[in-house]
Parts: sequence; structure tokens; C-alpha cells
Amino acid sequence: MRSLDGWTHDQAADAISRVFKFKSFSEAFGFMTRVALEAQKADHHPDWSNNYDTVTISLSTHDAGGLSPKDIALARAIDKLLD
Repeated sequence: MRSLDGWTHDQAADAISRVFKFKSFSEAFGFMTRVALEAQKADHHPDWSNNYDTVTISLSTHDAGGLSPKDIALARAIDKLLD
């Protein structure tokens, strides 16, 4: 968790989340598309929302009952999309 920049841990939900801001709706939507492809490859899908230029992502492994290594791995993959 310490290696993840910008992600916060919600202890009550046992999930990590991050808010991403973009210049436009198109940039935000393009980012969501790239995240969707990474999530599909990992067979691990985020809870997320989009409001114009803002994407909020929450990761938790529901069948594990909370945060798992899958969440950390997907968060790292999402962060790499921003490089």
C-alpha cells in the first residue's frame, strides 16, 4: 500500500480508492477504456464512477471479503497508464 501514490485506504470498506482528474470528458473516458482493458486481463473489475472530467476508482476483492493482492496489482497497472 505504501508504494501506491495517491491511493487511500478506506478501513470501513476495506478498499483502496483514488480520484483522477482530466482535462476533458474525452480524456477521462479514454482512461476508463484503458483501465477496462487492464481489468479484463486481470479478471478483476473496479467499482468506479465518472463525472465529466473526473474518474473515481475503488478496488476491493469482493469474493475475498476486502482488500487483496489483486487490488494492489490492479492499482499499480492503473497508475502505469498515467505514465
